[in-house]
Amino acid sequence: MSKSLARVRDIEMAYDDSGGDGAALVLLHGFPFDRSMWRGQAEALGGEFRVVAPDLRGSGETPVGAGGVSIAGMAEDVAALLDELKLGRVVLGGLSMGGYVAFEFFRKFPGRVRALLLADTRPQADTEEGRRAREENAQRALEEGMVPIVESMLPKLLAAGTRERGGEVLERVRAMMLGTSPEGAAAALRAMALRRDQTALLPTINVPTLIVVGSEDAVTPPADAEAMGAKIEGSRLVVVEGAGHLSNVERPGEFNRALAEFLRALPA
Repeated sequence: MSKSLARVRDIEMAYDDSGGDGAALVLLHGFPFDRSMWRGQAEALGGEFRVVAPDLRGSGETPVGAGGVSIAGMAEDVAALLDELKLGRVVLGGLSMGGYVAFEFFRKFPGRVRALLLADTRPQADTEEGRRAREENAQRALEEGMVPIVESMLPKLLAAGTRERGGEVLERVRAMMLGTSPEGAAAALRAMALRRDQTALLPTINVPTLIVVGSEDAVTPPADAEAMGAKIEGSRLVVVEGAGHLSNVERPGEFNRALAEFLRALPA
């Protein structure tokens, strides 16, 4: 993977690109993470497919910019990046917040989506209680930094076994979270709080769709994934055993096998 920068609307967007002539797979990270969360997928699939993983606005090495942050704006950023890379129709994947962006991208640019990967995500908007919690966390990040955010979120994100084993996965996840700027985290939290409900969009999704969820995902549990899949005609659901909310990081082997099988079966 080679790191690059692209002028995207009012910002310089950082992204990794495996290059190559294979089908383009664009992967959108969750919160509060960055493009490196897709490293395991890029290493496994980057030779066969062209894997592109950007840092969304306010995350990783991509700044917040002057125009504010919204989920719809992030989708427009991704479209502008695809324009820069001269990519037409792509397989678009998103995990958690990245899934929210993928839904919005499909709403705005359906002709540019060849297929969808929806991992550990959900179409519903936040409840009023959820919006209040996001605002509290946004203020906490700005006032106290990322440490209290990491301490409160980390136990909910990873399966119990992952936490107990510790080691590289746990430290990698913690480092990504601590590497997120407080300003970027607050902007993303507020963007997620104001995102639109995409439930009505689901029956209109008319491209091959792979839904992946960790069996121990406490944030967007398997029941939510099953309900989402029931509304997307022809979608395929894969439950990754022993994974929490970060199924691609916790169980990359299982995740990559499901994704590779899905990609290879796509019509030309």
